[in-house]
Amino acid sequence: MLVYFAEWDHEKGWVQQFHLGAIRNNNLKAMRELGPDTGWDSIGDFPQARAISKFLGGLIDRDKLTKTILYNLNPADNELMATMIGNFNDGSAPGKIQWGSGWWFLDQKDGMIRQMNALSNMGLLSKFVGMLTDSRSFLSFPRHEYFRRILCNLFGNDIENGELPANIEWVGQVIQDICFNNANKYFNLQLK
Repeated sequence: MLVYFAEWDHEKGWVQQFHLGAIRNNNLKAMRELGPDTGWDSIGDFPQARAISKFLGGLIDRDKLTKTILYNLNPADNELMATMIGNFNDGSAPGKIQWGSGWWFLDQKDGMIRQMNALSNMGLLSKFVGMLTDSRSFLSFPRHEYFRRILCNLFGNDIENGELPANIEWVGQVIQDICFNNANKYFNLQLK
C-alpha cells in the first residue's frame, strides 16, 4: 500500500512525509484505562537503512519518486538520515529529498542542534526546509521561533569560531531561506 500511495503522490506532484522510529502505546494497562495515543510512546531502536533505501530506490528506479521528507525519532539515526537523503536527490528539484527537522522526542534544543549539525556536516543545510509541524496544537507554534533562534545561534557560533565567513548578508540569506524561502519553493506555496 505504501508504494501505491507514494506513486499516487508522485502523479499528483505532492510532497510525502514519513515519520519513522516510534514505538506506540507501550503501557497496555494505561492504554486500556485512558485509550490509545495518550502518551505511552517511546523511541524505537530498529534498523531502518535498508528498508528506506529499498523503498526510495524502487521509486526512483521507476521514475515515481516525489518530493519526500523523512523524519527520524532515534538520534542514533541522525547520520543515517543525513546521508540517505543525498542518495536520492536527482536534481529535479532543489533538496527534493529532505531530512525533516527534529520531531517528537527530538523536538527540543539538543535534538534540533544535533539534527542541524548532522545535516550541515553530511548533507546540504542551505536547502533545508526548516521547521515544519503536522500538529494542530496552538502550543506547538512557539517551537518555530525556538527553532529559528537555535539556527541563528549555530550560524553565529560558527562565525565566531572562524568556521563561516562573517558575511552577514550571505548568512542572513541562508537563514531566511531555511526559515521561509526553501519551504515556500519546495511546497509551491507562492507566498510573498
